[in-house]
Amino acid sequence: MNSIKFIPMVGCFCILSCTGSQEPAMTQDSSKIVIYQVLPRIFGNDSINNVFNGTITENGVGKFEDFTSRALDSIHALGFNHIWYTGIISHATQTDYSQFGLPANSPGIVKGKAGSPYAIRDYYDVNADLAVDVSKRMEEFDALVNRTHESDMKVIIDFIPNHVAREYNSQMAPEGVVGLGSLDDTTKGFSIKNNFYYLPGEKFQPGFDIGSYTEIPAKATGNDVFSASPSIDDWYETIKLNYGIDYQNGKMNHFDTIPATWTQMKDILLFWANKNIDGYRVDMAEMVPVEFWEWAIPQVKKEYPDLIFIAEIYNPDSYRDYIKKGKFDYLYDKVGLYDTLKYVIQGKSPASSITLNAEKLADIETNMLNFLENNDEQRIASPDFAGSSQAGIPMMIVSSTYGTNPMLVYFGQELGESAPDAEGFNGADGRTTIFDYWSLPSIQAWRNNDTYNTEKLTTEQKDLQAFYKKLLNLSNEEAAISNGIRYDLTNENIGNSGYDERKVFSYLRGYQDEVILTVVNFDTIPQTADIIITPKALAAMGLPNDVTLHGVDLLTGKAEEASLSSSNFKTNIAPHAGKLIKFKNTKHK
Repeated sequence: MNSIKFIPMVGCFCILSCTGSQEPAMTQDSSKIVIYQVLPRIFGNDSINNVFNGTITENGVGKFEDFTSRALDSIHALGFNHIWYTGIISHATQTDYSQFGLPANSPGIVKGKAGSPYAIRDYYDVNADLAVDVSKRMEEFDALVNRTHESDMKVIIDFIPNHVAREYNSQMAPEGVVGLGSLDDTTKGFSIKNNFYYLPGEKFQPGFDIGSYTEIPAKATGNDVFSASPSIDDWYETIKLNYGIDYQNGKMNHFDTIPATWTQMKDILLFWANKNIDGYRVDMAEMVPVEFWEWAIPQVKKEYPDLIFIAEIYNPDSYRDYIKKGKFDYLYDKVGLYDTLKYVIQGKSPASSITLNAEKLADIETNMLNFLENNDEQRIASPDFAGSSQAGIPMMIVSSTYGTNPMLVYFGQELGESAPDAEGFNGADGRTTIFDYWSLPSIQAWRNNDTYNTEKLTTEQKDLQAFYKKLLNLSNEEAAISNGIRYDLTNENIGNSGYDERKVFSYLRGYQDEVILTVVNFDTIPQTADIIITPKALAAMGLPNDVTLHGVDLLTGKAEEASLSSSNFKTNIAPHAGKLIKFKNTKHK
């Protein structure tokens, strides 16, 4: 029988554990946002023999229609209530759609045969690659939104406000919309009336071959490069949008008069919101002045109050500004929990650093979006991250259950995708390409001709997917996780000889009479955790001193019992694993 010992903590250096939960209790019907990010171009592609740097004809491409009702129901069943479709808005590509009235792009300024989803060529159109009938591509997208809603999931798309493709040219803008750059005075490097920044008298000539493409005068490149000669490592395929900051003259703000770009971009946000989407993942939101978001988001939300805005942002010094002033709902937690967990699993930081990170974000934790993979990051199973999908299990448990804030999973993560290929423009870097026409065997095996079963999955893939399904559904089904309060046990166990704070991490979550004790092991060997749970911790969970707690590990269904008597709570944890032990206050002595 396992038991819990009361040990008074004297002179303890405490962070979260001293104050109990850092989150307010919510109503039981509140849902935790769980997002499935997917690149449709790859998800539905059944091509088997991909050619390096292959064309759409050679390697194939997924379509909107591949997200059938069965596909969407299967994604929802894994525990997802939001789906982020990446690469929806029309972007530059080396595939020629001129027969449909879309001007061909110059190959020299397109990254990869498929092109980057973040080099927008028309803000008012969808990616022609994804349509079965290109002439009806917007109708096919509208149908996808409807199917997604019918499967009880909400739709998120990218909004890319900082930069556009060098050959931006909207063919599908509504009547009366002023095209970006069409009214610019190109003799001026900066003007609040201009959409772009110019280098008057200079020709765009990077130090590599761009073919026949000509740009005079040169425009500033998307990653704030105010030079006519960006490098191959810059975002050379894009041009920076002007939101009223004169970067070339002391980075001065000119917001007294609303810059032209502000109104145009607000109108684009409203256009897509009217398509019945449910949210935006905003690309590089911090490269756009927070004053724009302060102005635009409230106006958009006045018409679409339930729309959510997620900011891709990496500067912690700007976090609170983009939440409080900029009005974003959620921010990427990349340099916080993501980096912390990555360092822990790689042995570069102790597990106790998770607590230290949480302290820094305590006041805005509910506004942070957790993830372990996305289109920018390396796959967990890749050698450059953790080297195995199993190593992701303790990280996923913490990411999904430590807070009530949203969780994101990148398609294929739940199947142990390792991205071993060099696809073309994208090298073998542990990432799934966003630039090339490609397919994923793991996703193909799960799709299995639209059956979405485990028949073609390996044993490892079946087990991993089952774990993700169990964990993500628990995140919403268990009120202690989705709505409860938290008590971090780290500091109470520092110096505890029976608890390795370098490799073991634990915390309590509580809601009404239910308590979940989460314990994870980041080590490659088994751990025995002899956990001290103090009276203060028990009181925070609403537990008295004289109860026997009958528990069950929610991940395995195995029973565990805790008697509040003479010894610590001891439990064994397998390598790269964890437990969510749910207790109920069922019996008084």
